[in-house]
Amino acid sequence: MDFIPVLKEGLPYVFKGTWVTLVVVAGALAVGLSIGLPLAVGTVYGPRWLRRLIDLYVWFFRGVPLLVLLFLFYFGIFPFLGLDLSAFVVAVIVLGCISGAYQSQILRGAILSVPEGQMKAARAVGMSDLQAIGLIILPQALRLAIPGWSNEYAILLKDSAVTYALGVAEIMARAHHVASRTYQHLPIYISAGVLFMGLTYVGTRLLAVLHKKVRIKGYA
Repeated sequence: MDFIPVLKEGLPYVFKGTWVTLVVVAGALAVGLSIGLPLAVGTVYGPRWLRRLIDLYVWFFRGVPLLVLLFLFYFGIFPFLGLDLSAFVVAVIVLGCISGAYQSQILRGAILSVPEGQMKAARAVGMSDLQAIGLIILPQALRLAIPGWSNEYAILLKDSAVTYALGVAEIMARAHHVASRTYQHLPIYISAGVLFMGLTYVGTRLLAVLHKKVRIKGYA
């Protein structure tokens, strides 16, 4: 079969994009958490004007397509601000901003799942609201949010394939390069799809194991 030599030659090159993909996803998750956590706290405990601003942020990054945001920031906003950022960095930032919008909703739900009486009890023993949120509420909420992070990881992993439009050398970009050079599109893209499926399975399983280890008994 003609495609077997192509796979033997091309797949190692495609597989090298796995590390780029994983770094993009990990970076986006970290950026998203750093954005989503304060947004979630502001949504639940903040004043009305702050909640309105957070709703606007969430609406924007959930409503505009990823490819549009990548082009907007890479070719528009960052050059306008005088920032010369690589395609890789822009991809992490944009995916992180989008993830921050979604993670804020995941974390908001997790915070609301913590019984309200715990905040009242913390106040009763002399804690400030910030102390109660940081020491009592968030440690529980972060554990409750792990199943939601599993979905967010899978979504970001799939979305990372779009970053090849900027030239990020991740799995899809490398697969497209090999397929265009060899004209063996079907086996190469099937292999890339299988690789994404494998990464999704491994990542979600690891998060499921983590959730099982740190889950709070009595919480759904």
